[in-house]
Amino acid sequence: MTTAVERCILHVDMDAFYASVEQLDNPELRGKPVIVGGTGGRGVVAAASYEVRKFGVHSAMPMREALRRCPHALCVKPRFERYKQASSIVFKVFHEFTPLVEGLSLDEAFLDVTASRNAIGSGPQIAAKIKRLIVERTGLTASVGVAPNKLIAKIASDLRKPDGLVVVAPADAQSVLDPLSIRKLFGIGNKTAPQLEGLGIRTLGDLRVAPDAVLQRVFGRHVSQIKARAAGIDERPVIADWDEKQISAEETFDVDLVNRAQIHAELAQLTDRMARRLRASNWLAGKVIVKIRRADFTTYTRQSAIRPPTEQTRVLADAASELLDDWLQQQPAAAIRLLGVGAGDLTLAPQLDLFAVPEAEKNRHLDAALDDIRAKFGAGAVARASTLRSRQRQ
Repeated sequence: MTTAVERCILHVDMDAFYASVEQLDNPELRGKPVIVGGTGGRGVVAAASYEVRKFGVHSAMPMREALRRCPHALCVKPRFERYKQASSIVFKVFHEFTPLVEGLSLDEAFLDVTASRNAIGSGPQIAAKIKRLIVERTGLTASVGVAPNKLIAKIASDLRKPDGLVVVAPADAQSVLDPLSIRKLFGIGNKTAPQLEGLGIRTLGDLRVAPDAVLQRVFGRHVSQIKARAAGIDERPVIADWDEKQISAEETFDVDLVNRAQIHAELAQLTDRMARRLRASNWLAGKVIVKIRRADFTTYTRQSAIRPPTEQTRVLADAASELLDDWLQQQPAAAIRLLGVGAGDLTLAPQLDLFAVPEAEKNRHLDAALDDIRAKFGAGAVARASTLRSRQRQ
């Protein structure tokens, strides 16, 4: 009987990244309260140095409120090209240790180093090496969480900032998580937390053992999922960025999207483009991956298995749309900067089945007809109704 290999996941989070870059480049800012962000009437804090965080200033806070809390803060306009340059160096460090790097934003990523341990060292040793190389090559510090899954690794990386390294062994997960505030769990924010605290549920331990009937008032049908997360259960894989083993399509928008109808229309259009490439290459997709980047550059990926594998636009679009809906339920007010959809677990398409399901045959005929029209008259000659962009104002 084969024993499953215990996973080793790292969550690396650069410390006050944008602000730290500004303090690195300008010595006059070092040790002082620095806010990176726009200073206009609707300006928002993009990053806050640790010196200004002592006053309660944090990212995504309106600049007006931040300056009310810390009037003597030094405001700096963002320099995203500079941040991308530093981020590129950091991510090159990650790839020296594993190809399984899932970037969440310019300054944050998950790494699966399970298979790297035999050649490079233990998870904590790899984490320490990564931290050292980042300092050597960029002059910046990072905090790292080492754990058996993504959820615990992300929580761990935030426990000892800045320049922290926290290791959570599988046997210690419950003792580490139970005393923590419920606000440490992603998805429990300023609206949900007070409801739980009003019910006497203040820690992850409280949440883990709370009666389902009590939690249903807050989470409805998602109770079992929330309790599993409070217990540190998370089977999500680290999904590497798009690679040659995937066929994908993505787009960065000039204006961030906030309208749901338009977001879904854009995703449908991208899925249609991806499916055409699948058919042109004679591939079937066994997995759909949706990539979402918010306005603040935080990036998320969601994936779903497709059984049986397919190249049909409608099936792939339905799966991608469901993944997007699940994400939008957790982040209903998010502005979206980039959308992408990828097809993974590719297999060569077999000959058509003479006894194929009628609905599948109908989809194939429609796909083939649209592909023929586009081949003759251009990609914009015809479009599916689901890809028509919403004319509603953002």
